[in-house]
Amino acid sequence: MAIDLASIAVLGALQAGLLAIVLLVATRSYAGVAKASLRIRGWALLFEAAGWWLLGLRGVLGDWWSIVLANGLVLLSYALTVRALRMLLGAPSRQSIVLLVSAVCWLIIVWYAMVEPNYRVRVLWASLPIAVDVTFLIKPLRHCLRKRGSNAERVMLGVLAISAGLLAWRIVDLLFGRAPPGGLLDRTLVNTIYMMLTAMQPTFTSIGFLLMYNEAMQADLKRVARIDPLTGVNNRLALAEKASSLLDRSRQTGRPFAALMLDADHFKRINDRFGHDGGDKVLLTLVDSIRASLGRRDVIGRVGGEEFVVLSPDASLGEALVLGERIRLAVENAQLWIEGEVQSLTVSIGVTVSQPEDNETEAILRRADIALYAAKRAGRNRVMSAEMHHEHMGSTSDSLIGQLMP
Repeated sequence: MAIDLASIAVLGALQAGLLAIVLLVATRSYAGVAKASLRIRGWALLFEAAGWWLLGLRGVLGDWWSIVLANGLVLLSYALTVRALRMLLGAPSRQSIVLLVSAVCWLIIVWYAMVEPNYRVRVLWASLPIAVDVTFLIKPLRHCLRKRGSNAERVMLGVLAISAGLLAWRIVDLLFGRAPPGGLLDRTLVNTIYMMLTAMQPTFTSIGFLLMYNEAMQADLKRVARIDPLTGVNNRLALAEKASSLLDRSRQTGRPFAALMLDADHFKRINDRFGHDGGDKVLLTLVDSIRASLGRRDVIGRVGGEEFVVLSPDASLGEALVLGERIRLAVENAQLWIEGEVQSLTVSIGVTVSQPEDNETEAILRRADIALYAAKRAGRNRVMSAEMHHEHMGSTSDSLIGQLMP
């Protein structure tokens, strides 16, 4: 049975149009970059549907419609798809390059369609911007081939790789094929396979977009579930996961990690006097001061109220005490204005480090918490370690810090 390529083109156009409507309607309630990306992809599908519909009516419509306008719409759909995908991936859009190449090549297509008709040259020039677009689509997806790469991105990369292969096959056939080139709708082997797979491409590409969107939303939900909404630092869940990871690493390397438990002194007084807004401002100032004192690998999280935890990888007790003192001084020297008044803010800090016999993170954090309350009882605004408290009940870290600081 002979395959009518014009019918395939029209059916592909119908499929792309229906997918476009689904995307544009379904994404109305979405938000952020993902919504913008999927809506751009929806418009790209509309232009692609219109272009393939006009291509399928070649012989019924004039060359201006079925060649010039049709190719222009298809090239525009590719350009918009580049923008949509790179937006979803957070990559630079490269929109100016894509549009410039597409516009120049389209003008050349117009010349070889209307002034000096030449199918072979016209297809070669139409293939150039598509090749550029596919390159810009594939490039930000290369990292998905790594061990823990995104499966959704691998699906998209596979679809694009097939498109690139089809395009290359068509170009080689035009340049080196034995048979003289006919029109796009001539039932040659290359044209038949190219039209059939190209007609299915909108479906597979759209599935790839939706899978990538779903992965991005899952990642956002995971991130939000691990972030304290007021301060933007890690919450209890994220801290537990990080502490567990550090404990596993400590067992492998034999190097300890430090846990610092911090609590704002006399926080209730500020909260009672200035209300929750004043209390929130104190917490944000406290977090800014702590962050400014941390190293690149250190982790901060909020465990409740005005209590925070800092985890410091590969830190000895001495290094942890120095870090605690640096945080304490930063908080003490912070400028805190509430309702036109400067308020003093200090913090008490309990410090501990993991031990070879530690089997759970809860024991490490309990030791830090014990040291924190020892610092509170000793007068607040000071740093104490669980080890020091155990050996010298009631002593502070002041003398040790003086020995550690150059």
